[in-house]
Amino acid sequence: MTIEQMVHYQSKLAFEMDSWDLHVAISNGEAVVVVDGRSEAAFAQEHIPGAISLPHRGISTLTTEALDKAKTYICYCDGIGCNASTKTALKLLTLGFKVRELIGGLDWWKRDGYQTAGSEGRAGTPVGCGC
Repeated sequence: MTIEQMVHYQSKLAFEMDSWDLHVAISNGEAVVVVDGRSEAAFAQEHIPGAISLPHRGISTLTTEALDKAKTYICYCDGIGCNASTKTALKLLTLGFKVRELIGGLDWWKRDGYQTAGSEGRAGTPVGCGC
């Protein structure tokens, strides 16, 4: 292993998390806010329970003024074929927020068997169950 490899993997873990890590963070009551960077219509259809809808196209100092900068914002979108989570994370970061990106987005969240909410929400392992 080289130093460059170690720095690369440490950086990935500092900037990203997977659905299991997110579920554990929520269950443990960590200071995280889950942010759905997709459109409000997509959020209404299906989202991670407890997430807030903050479409990346509308992120500004005005739309984020009520958010707590002491928390870490976990940004997600549909999944591997979508970059709304990256755009959301970048915009929040430029406004002074601590951010991480949920790898695999909503798609991997569902593949890992977690519950979703919304008009097309699915049953699964509940969020915050302490499992």
